[in-house]
Amino acid sequence: MLNGTQQPPSTAVRARRSQMRWTIVAFSALGLTIAYLDRAALSVALPFIAEDFHISPAVQGVLLSSFFWTYALFQVPSGWLLDKFGPRVIYPIAVGWWSLWTALTAFATGVTSLIVFRLGLGIGEAPVQPANIKVVSTWFPRRERAFASSLFDMGQQIGSALSIPLVTWIAVFAGWRWTFVVIGAVGLLWIVGWLAIYRAPHKHRRVNAEELAHIRSDQAEMVRSTAEPVRWSALLRDNQTWALMLGYVFRSLAGAFFLTWYPTYLLDERGFTEAEFGMVGALPAVIAIGSTVLGGIVSDRMLASGLSPNVARKVPIISGLVLSACIGFSPFVESNALLMVVLTVSSAAHSFAGAAILSLPAEVSPSPERVGSLAGFQNFGSQVGNLVSPIAIGLALTVSAGSYLWPLVLAAISCLVSAAIYAFWVRIKPVEQLERQDAVGPLQNGES
Repeated sequence: MLNGTQQPPSTAVRARRSQMRWTIVAFSALGLTIAYLDRAALSVALPFIAEDFHISPAVQGVLLSSFFWTYALFQVPSGWLLDKFGPRVIYPIAVGWWSLWTALTAFATGVTSLIVFRLGLGIGEAPVQPANIKVVSTWFPRRERAFASSLFDMGQQIGSALSIPLVTWIAVFAGWRWTFVVIGAVGLLWIVGWLAIYRAPHKHRRVNAEELAHIRSDQAEMVRSTAEPVRWSALLRDNQTWALMLGYVFRSLAGAFFLTWYPTYLLDERGFTEAEFGMVGALPAVIAIGSTVLGGIVSDRMLASGLSPNVARKVPIISGLVLSACIGFSPFVESNALLMVVLTVSSAAHSFAGAAILSLPAEVSPSPERVGSLAGFQNFGSQVGNLVSPIAIGLALTVSAGSYLWPLVLAAISCLVSAAIYAFWVRIKPVEQLERQDAVGPLQNGES
């Protein structure tokens, strides 16, 4: 009451902010979980497949790498498509495509058909990380992006962790072919949910004015000296594009081991039984889930405390990659129990760096319209590392009569090189917020 009269509605208690952005990022995490479940299925099933088709280690390396050939090739086009049409359109098309090719793997008759199906899977999964980065840059203010990125990035650890017991169980009791049928069907359910729930923030009926204002409260854009739009081709001339790409190349050279040769290493080199592998093999991926979130929280808390974006993003990246280099000690550890500790620490530290890395395209992009494209370039670098690593390991195993010494030592060195690139080459410049006449009007961000 004010002077005996009721307070006008316009000055009533402020409406509670909606929280739709967290539901959106949860769906992004689920999409990445399914993607990693699909791509990791071959690695886990490979011992069964190799026995059926009599595949040598060198050929196994080529087979494990084949997914990344098309996955890498289609990163940059995927980023362009996401900037043009938005995640609402491109993401479900991608999931439908890769689910089909996953299911088709059940009909493989040998190495050639397996490679063809993996190439199809790689095309479909190419947009997944650029799409998630685009979603976060659209739905979250800058101070929440690392944490939000850590939430969707958990999907890769969850998918990898689930693939080990799930694929092993299905392969043992129903045959390896059924694993691809079951996993392929899961993606179709996700498409239904995504189409029902995803819209741009300013078009979403479950986003109120308070949440929309919060989303845009510190979404910063570069103040450009020219009114000309940022051309897509200009990213190729920007040395920061190359820094993000190469940083991810060397990070992935180490991380790809856990996606490809890790099951074979434990089963063949370290003498784990299938039952032992089913029980403890998922441990590095499970611990990495919490580490991914922790890395995002630390980065955003550092930013909120007043530290510069350059420091807040780089400290988790550099510290995580340096600690992840402990993978190089694996060949010298005799105890399998201690080995699992070393591998778990390496995987967790590798994931600790992930959220801050995934936030970088939005931090260094010259405009919101190019976040998806820059993310595509960055993830292209990731897939170059993923492509090279399994082939190199397979050749090294062939030449060295099955020794994992040099593959694991070189993985450690690649972690340190990646840390140096992020420390000395990547530059996160301070940016200024542009005044907006309409705080809740639509952003021109290539979103639909």
